[in-house]
Formats: sequence, structure tokens, C-alpha cells
Amino acid sequence: MARHRDRHDDVPSGLVVVDKPAGLTSHDVVARMRKIIGTRRVGHAGTLDPMATGVLILGVNKATKLLTWVSGESKTYSATIRLGQGTVTDDSEGEVSITADPATVDSLEESAINAAVTELTGRILQVPSSVSAIKVGGVRSYARVRSGQDVELEARPVTIDSFDVHDIRRVTATCEGSRETSVVDVDVTVSCSSGTYIRALARDMGARLGVGGHLTRLNRLNIGEVSIDDSSTLEELAQARDEGRTIPMLSVERAAERIFVRRNLNNDEATSLSNGRWIPPNAQTEAGASEASGKRANDIVPACELAAGFAPDGTLVALAQNQCRRGLDVAVPHLVFRSGTTFPVEAERTADS
Repeated sequence: MARHRDRHDDVPSGLVVVDKPAGLTSHDVVARMRKIIGTRRVGHAGTLDPMATGVLILGVNKATKLLTWVSGESKTYSATIRLGQGTVTDDSEGEVSITADPATVDSLEESAINAAVTELTGRILQVPSSVSAIKVGGVRSYARVRSGQDVELEARPVTIDSFDVHDIRRVTATCEGSRETSVVDVDVTVSCSSGTYIRALARDMGARLGVGGHLTRLNRLNIGEVSIDDSSTLEELAQARDEGRTIPMLSVERAAERIFVRRNLNNDEATSLSNGRWIPPNAQTEAGASEASGKRANDIVPACELAAGFAPDGTLVALAQNQCRRGLDVAVPHLVFRSGTTFPVEAERTADS
């Protein structure tokens, strides 16, 4: 009996970079992409709030397996922080909970703002916003807050690699009773580790200055090496589909090269990994450059790091991790992309010729 053919069988695997518009959740973008590309096997890496715009990386078919590591890449944001008002959500979508005395806000000096930025740069402990998607007892924190519960999340270490101020503007904003009050808008660019909440930075900056703060604009410029210049809008992707053009996509192979150290396998190693067997450990010597990312092929691979194993014909076979098994140092298949395959000797000879 012939195997039932799913729609996604004809859809390529890869990463699609979307320039997310404001007003949509990350899941909304995934739902639209499923319709555009014709498969339900679509996921996203690095959630963006509805108010946020910019780089959202989607995985299609086999590339969904890479999204965990894509999410772990460093990120860069362009943002506007409003000082003088705090909100229950630490961004402009929440109700104003703090309004500072206008005289205090008017007296804020640029040097004080820059000092607060400096204090929030480097390796810091950050308490995520209570309306984040972090789970508390199996329930999303924002769901607990919306149900009326008080939620206190634990501080966690994050790294702010750079926190640059570009413009400081004194403006007015509305508060209770439609009155106007003085606020200061600060345009910044932040490069940070995965897990950093930019709205928490805005909140903490306002707290340090004693005036409250929240985020009014957030645009993600890049995730790792993938930037906004690599992105397409949902409208552009839909148009490409309607016109029969190829949807811009980073292949699974190219994506793996950007994220992991590349390991070039021989045919025996490729066959073993493909079938779930151990192989000799990932190389411990530096050799050749990886074309895609500057990471070195067959580079020094720590025991906790994964290497992307490629067969001689260029097939991405599996992610392999150095481990000690039964007293032996070996590389173990961690995630297999091409399972149950035998790579013939001829393929290796052809690739080497």
C-alpha cells in the first residue's frame, strides 16, 4: 500500500526570516506562514510581544528542530524607553501604574540617564516582567497576573553586551484624567544575551532614576548573524507564493553551519550517526574555516557543545555531541536529520576527487 503523502512532503525545510509587524503575536505570524507555505510544520524562535516588530525566525519542516538553538543566539534591539511613567506590563500596552512628579522628571540630567545605562550594562541580574511567558507551577506568568494573582519571578543572570543611547527627548504624555505630564523618551540600541527582557531594562532604568519607566517601542534588529536585512514581510512572502516564486529561505544545512561547528564525516561515520550509533569524538584540533559563520570546521568542540555532522555529499546527517559512554570518549548522535541512511563509499570517493 502506498504511503499517504502529506502536503508538507513537497515543502522544503529551512528558516524563514520575517519582519514581524506590530499588532500580531508570534503565534499569529506562524499561523499566517502555515497558510502561505502550505504546511503545519512551522514554528518560531525568540518570541516577540504584539507591540514589537522586527526579526522573527520561523522554522519550516525539519528546520523546526533547530529552533531551540536559534532562540539561544544573542540579539540586538532598537527601542524607546519612556522615563516618568511605569505600567503594569512594563510596556505601552499596560495600564499606567506610576506617574512621577513632573518637576522630578524635568530635573533629570543626561548624565544621570547615562549613569543608569552604565549600571545596567554587562552581566546583571534581571527580574523578568511579571507578564512574561515564563511558567510558574506550569502556568504562564502573564496568565496568573491576568487572573488577579500576584507573581514574583526570580532574578536571573543576563548579559547586556552594549547599551547605547542615541537620543534623549523631553515630551509630554497623558495620565489619569487626561492630564498631561512631563516624560523623557530615550532612544537606545541594546545587544544582549538570550533571555533578556528589554521592557525589564526600561522598568529598572526608571526605578534607578526614581521616576518609573516603560517601553514604548521595540524593534529586533538581529538574532545571531541573521539581521533585519535578511527578512521579508508577510505580504512579500504571500506575493512570492502567488507569483510562483521561491520563498526566501535559509536551508537547514546553511542554518546548521551558522549555529554549530561543522564536522566533516566520512561515509562510515555518516552511516553510523544516521543509524544512531556512536562514532569517534569530535576533533580536538583546529582546522579549516567554516564558510558560513567564522566557526572553524572540525574545531575544538567542548563536551557540552554540538557539532553539525555533514556526509561527504554535503548532506546534514546529525548533530553530534562528545560524551563518555562505557568508559569511552565518543560522539553521540543528539539530533538526527537523515535517519536510517547508508552512505556508499562511492559518494565519498566522488566528493574527494
